[in-house]
Amino acid sequence: MLQGAAAGLVGVAGGSLLGDREALARGEDGDRTTGTLIPFHGYHQAGIATPPQTVGAFASFDVTAANRAELIELFRALTSRARLLTSGRTDPNASADAPPADNGILGPGVVRDDLTITVAVGASLFDTRYGLHARKPVQLKTMVPFLHDDLDPELCHGDLLLQVCSGHRDSTVHTMLDILSHTKGVLKQRWSFHCQRNPPRPTGIPRDWFGFKDGITNPDTTSTSQMDKVVWVQPNTDEPAWTAGGTYQVLRTVHFFLEAWQKVPVAQQERIFGRRKISGAPLYALSDDAPDTFDPIYTNDPQGLITPLNCHVRLANPQTPQTASTSSILRRSYDYERSPSVEGRPDLGHLFCCFQRELNTYIAMQTRLEAEALVPYISPRGGGYFFALPGVRDNQDYFARGLLT
Repeated sequence: MLQGAAAGLVGVAGGSLLGDREALARGEDGDRTTGTLIPFHGYHQAGIATPPQTVGAFASFDVTAANRAELIELFRALTSRARLLTSGRTDPNASADAPPADNGILGPGVVRDDLTITVAVGASLFDTRYGLHARKPVQLKTMVPFLHDDLDPELCHGDLLLQVCSGHRDSTVHTMLDILSHTKGVLKQRWSFHCQRNPPRPTGIPRDWFGFKDGITNPDTTSTSQMDKVVWVQPNTDEPAWTAGGTYQVLRTVHFFLEAWQKVPVAQQERIFGRRKISGAPLYALSDDAPDTFDPIYTNDPQGLITPLNCHVRLANPQTPQTASTSSILRRSYDYERSPSVEGRPDLGHLFCCFQRELNTYIAMQTRLEAEALVPYISPRGGGYFFALPGVRDNQDYFARGLLT
């Protein structure tokens, strides 16, 4: 049985967006809080088009619910906890003589902290256990290794994925512990990563552990037309009706061979990535002050004399008519550090996270990247394919209701 009933927890997501995320604001009950309240209810889940927060936690689980009824109870409990936690509130203690209702990590106040909780499901949830096979998203499947992958089965796949993002790590830890405490007996963790996004140095897009700016090219998340075209599954397509408003999510945990990378001359590093290291601008921009928002242009460089044909950015988006439909995804990645490894060496890398309307878009792009010059310096070791559920519309709705009813 789930620990903590879903009943009685609705109606707590009220509140309005606060001001600047670094500003100090006040909750409705007078308690002080930092950050903003990101609305939980909506046609789409938060944590996808939401500007990436500083900290991310990703955890994959096997579902151990005995039957469909317990599975529904699980998703109702997940919804109730997510609704409560993203409102910036915690359960009040019944009395001083009772065990604490909350783990207390965030103290007694209201902490909103830009928290988002995003739930996705894997292909394995649609096996024979719960009678969901006929409702599986059309392209959802188990991730198989690409040419140079070194996948660890213990770091791959899962029935259910939780993505928790916020302004500070104590908020993500608090949230994960709270959800686990209210879903005991029906979720068994497979793997997890706690990650961060480094600050822009000096300006613009954050840098990864290789020292390059990551995720420069993305669709405009404020454009409904772009997001509908690139990210969100639409109604009246080949997909099951319940999937409208959701999106395919890909996670890839990629270890970086930093010792080898640091021996590569900067000019060669730039040709491997296809961008300048200091500015993040395309290789045709020679000034260190060039904006990182400039797009590479290949029409006048068919032989790759300026931007090599096998560099990362050019294989990801070759800008050809043949690859146009498989070159646009929404990247929302983080960096991880889990040192030391089992060999006693630094374990730093990238948790690549992206969302796209069709899973095959990512698969085609990653297949092109099998030939990239970056291959000797990276080792993809885990992750999986998931389907991020449509949003929870209101207080009567819950995660996966369209799938389960």
